[in-house]
Amino acid sequence: MLRPRTADAATLNECPVHVSRSPRQNEFAEGSGKPSANRARATARSVVMLPPSRRALYDLRMGFYDLIVTMEQAHISPRPVVGAIVVVSGLAVSFLLWLLYVHHASADFAGRWMFLPALNALLNGLCAIALCVGLYFIKHHNKEAHRTSMLLAFTFSSVFLIGYIVNHALHGDTIFPGRGPVRTLYLSILASHVILSVVALPLVLTTFFFSLTGRFAMHRRVARLTFPIWLYVSITGVVVFVFLKAYAY
Repeated sequence: MLRPRTADAATLNECPVHVSRSPRQNEFAEGSGKPSANRARATARSVVMLPPSRRALYDLRMGFYDLIVTMEQAHISPRPVVGAIVVVSGLAVSFLLWLLYVHHASADFAGRWMFLPALNALLNGLCAIALCVGLYFIKHHNKEAHRTSMLLAFTFSSVFLIGYIVNHALHGDTIFPGRGPVRTLYLSILASHVILSVVALPLVLTTFFFSLTGRFAMHRRVARLTFPIWLYVSITGVVVFVFLKAYAY
């Protein structure tokens, strides 16, 4: 009678086992040939010795990397996600149109928080710089630096959107007082800026979704359209502020 073969301890020790690790775990397990436990203890001590602000940034960065790994390993169907992105973008655009053309700002905030337009222009400029830097890095096959640059660009755009909403909620829309050809030029730039910003929102979110879930072929295909639109919207945001600064503020 045949008995089922069981693996002894030596056989089990010889079998290679692949364990999927997050970047936080890799940081502790990989390295300079020292035992992973010793490396983990050394890294933990260095993290504890960091100032609270730097420790918080470190935890945020490691947590974000863990999230990226989780999304890359998850099998998420793109259709419902892209559909949700389109719906959310439509709701966001509808809210902004209401804010611009229906909402009336209170007179209590007239002359207050006047730094917001300049801050928003600065954020647009920083976003444009981060986009160009990200393009440089991906052209030189530095994927990690490219990812960091594009996340910075997304952060700048997100903070700009918050500042834009607050500014228009408090002060309303600014009317351009110029006349003649300069008014035609301003309105042309403003119209293209507004229309392409509506297009850019779902494109940016979709491009990031494909990247964070490891669908890099689709990411590259959509990014070829997203990048020039996003860059144009960021640059023209600064141009619109310059026009208003010269004629309205």
